[in-house]
Amino acid sequence: MLRIGIVACSTEGAALCYRMISLEGAERLGKHQHPEVSLHSFSLAEYMQSIAAGDWAGVAELMLASADKLARAGADFLICPDNTIHQAFDLVEHRSPRPWLHIAREVSAEATRQGFKRLAVLGTRYLMEGPVYREALEAAGIEHRVPGAEQRERIDRIIFDELVSAQFLPRSLAYYVEVIRGLKDRGCDAVVLGCTEIPLLVTGEASPLPTLDSTRLLARAAVRKAVED
Repeated sequence: MLRIGIVACSTEGAALCYRMISLEGAERLGKHQHPEVSLHSFSLAEYMQSIAAGDWAGVAELMLASADKLARAGADFLICPDNTIHQAFDLVEHRSPRPWLHIAREVSAEATRQGFKRLAVLGTRYLMEGPVYREALEAAGIEHRVPGAEQRERIDRIIFDELVSAQFLPRSLAYYVEVIRGLKDRGCDAVVLGCTEIPLLVTGEASPLPTLDSTRLLARAAVRKAVED
């Protein structure tokens, strides 16, 4: 089997991804089995310094430094369970010592498989306002919608003030559900949980729309690649 390298950014999202790789591995391979996994992480603070400054080249350098460490540790390919920093992906991919899976492309592929036509996209403000999902979904011929400006600010604040620190509050869940319901009213037929911590707050059972859990979809894709390639 191929060995998976996780370029981590936020702790909770990376932990969920690693856990899902273990669970999916056992489902495919047998009890307690999963592909070999290595993980490297700089602190979220280092990433946020570059993101807040709009320095995506700086984000790319952090991702590449993790990629180099993981390649030396034996990883055959790489994943990053953080949607926002995929905005630097084009600066990373051609310089990387190992190939990558792209989280938004995996979500788009699953949306296509399920026949969704218009997706709501939730994530950090940088993600909702940036090109990562816009480009991936346009390439797949899928429309998308994002919340309004005030909603984007509050969603972003909940992510950085609560979710990345493992605080999952009922009032925040209620707010996310309200936002998703509004996007359903705008014609969306599914919602992308495009921050890797959001699935820890918003479950499929709580959501007014079917969910596309970016973290778990990426983890499943990584296990498929490790096993089938």
